[in-house]
Amino acid sequence: MKLFGPLYQRALAWSRHPKAPALLGGLSFAEAIVFPVMPEVMLAPMCLAQPKRAFRFASISLLFSLLGAVVGYLLGHYAYEAVKPMLAALGWLGRIDAEVAQLREIVAHSPWKAFWLLVLAGFTPIPLKIFTWASGVVGVPMLPFLAAMLVGRGKRVYLLALVIRLGGERAERALHRWIEHLGWAAMLLVAALAGWLLLRGHAA
Repeated sequence: MKLFGPLYQRALAWSRHPKAPALLGGLSFAEAIVFPVMPEVMLAPMCLAQPKRAFRFASISLLFSLLGAVVGYLLGHYAYEAVKPMLAALGWLGRIDAEVAQLREIVAHSPWKAFWLLVLAGFTPIPLKIFTWASGVVGVPMLPFLAAMLVGRGKRVYLLALVIRLGGERAERALHRWIEHLGWAAMLLVAALAGWLLLRGHAA
């Protein structure tokens, strides 16, 4: 987050705003398309401030993340070539192209294999927008795509809400301390699953 320190601090400030739920929805929507700061930055302090509304806040974040994911998908599907220079300037083009190649190989065998890859990817530190754009470029069928976004992002926001609801500030600090380790472990699972799916597809 050091590269985006001002945006990170702004998101934290939004969490204390009287219209924080609306701002959380806007952040969740934008993050799935282009914004570099994850909505959990706002969601965590909001849940800490009002634990009884933690799951409501998580639901708001999930709903708007799904809406943003659809927009990112459509942009990837219909406007990818036009926005390539912008993606290159943001440093995302290489990562999107790599994800496109991987998804294209998997979708060629079964769209629902892409579902499992995207579900696991939803818990990694890789920005959601990388997967929404790549899915649109490849043309992952909408039903597996939305199901994967629902499960992948849903488990993140609801886990965060549950941990803070049960453990309060101490649990939030512990989750923050271990989130990178959990993210990288999930990335290894994604790589292992993708490799297994590809090998199985070639064997078939």
